[in-house]
Amino acid sequence: MLDVVVIGAGPAGASAALLTAKAGKKTLVLDNDKTVTKRAWVENHYGVVEISGPDLVEIGKQQVSKFGGEIVQTTVTNISKVGEGFKVETENGDYEAKHVIVATGFLVDLAEKAGLTTKPGTEPRVKTILDVDAQGKTNVDGIWAAGTVAGVSVHTIVTAGDGARVAINVISELNGERYVDHDVLKA
Repeated sequence: MLDVVVIGAGPAGASAALLTAKAGKKTLVLDNDKTVTKRAWVENHYGVVEISGPDLVEIGKQQVSKFGGEIVQTTVTNISKVGEGFKVETENGDYEAKHVIVATGFLVDLAEKAGLTTKPGTEPRVKTILDVDAQGKTNVDGIWAAGTVAGVSVHTIVTAGDGARVAINVISELNGERYVDHDVLKA
């Protein structure tokens, strides 16, 4: 059983997966390659002068892989509770994980099918979002949400930060204590 399955490899999902993989958690990202970030030009991302959306997404995936996370291109068709975790069904097979992070951008159909509570969105063109608490938890214990689908601004820097925030909360729950990831400058 995996520790974490992240659904979506846009900025929120890849950022979440980067942190969970770097923390040594068995991490799998399932992505349908339909992120709206692939149509973006980004000049408002801290630490980056400018970057195309496709390049930002590719770098995010490389970072996940660098720390041992796996990325599978597929479409998730269902999430269901099994034992102490969840079965995540895809067009190409099923996976089991202790925790699931939904980072599906504008798309809530899968989450609604899995019984997650939604509410009206607040961003332009985002009609429906998942109802999450301050930690990123949904109404189903063990399923979390990050990024635009969780109601944060569609800006890549905001969704990436939200993915990281939710991942730290998931890692903390898995570890049983607050997790902090501080890299230090190498001498």
